[in-house]
Amino acid sequence: MTDTLSRLAEVLESRKGAAADSSYVASLYHKGLNKILEKVGEESVETIIAAKDAAISGDCSDVVYETADLWFHSMVMLAQLGQHPQAVLDELDRRFGLSGHAEKASRSAE
Repeated sequence: MTDTLSRLAEVLESRKGAAADSSYVASLYHKGLNKILEKVGEESVETIIAAKDAAISGDCSDVVYETADLWFHSMVMLAQLGQHPQAVLDELDRRFGLSGHAEKASRSAE
C-alpha cells in the first residue's frame, strides 16, 4: 500500500520545478499554497457529499473516487510544505494502540 504513496510522492516532487503548463500538479504549485488548500477544501466537501449519498444508495464508487481526489490533493499540499506522506504514516503508527480519547486529551495538554 505505501508503495503507491511513495511513487505518487516521487511524481509530485518531480513536478515542483516543472513549467506550469506541463502538468496539473505543476500548475497547482505555480498557483501557490492557497490554491492547493482551496482544492483540498473542495475535495473534502465532495467526499462528504459522496459519503452521504453512498449511505442512502449503498453504492460507494463515488466516495472512493472522491476520497482518492482528497488524498491526492492532500499529498500535493504536504509536498508543497516539504513533507513526505511517510510523516503522516509515522503519525498514524504512533497512534496505533493508543486510545482515541487519550490521544485527543494529550493534544489538549500540549
